[in-house]
Amino acid sequence: MPAEIHPAVAQLLRNFRYDHLPEHLQEVSRPFHDLAHQLADTLTGAEAPRALERLWDAKNWAVIAASNTEGEGPR
Repeated sequence: MPAEIHPAVAQLLRNFRYDHLPEHLQEVSRPFHDLAHQLADTLTGAEAPRALERLWDAKNWAVIAASNTEGEGPR
């Protein structure tokens, strides 16, 4: 576990907030938030921000997919 989180990583972690989303989208976003914080606590090096950037992209696409399927009913 890094002693201190790099400022770039700390900035990226702020992108994983989900409290502003409607509850059903929070459920989609929350696992990404949790994983991002777990990775920030364990990864070091130049690749850590890149990994979080890609995770943030995946989170955004998952939230978009969930919002696009809203009202379609259960799958």
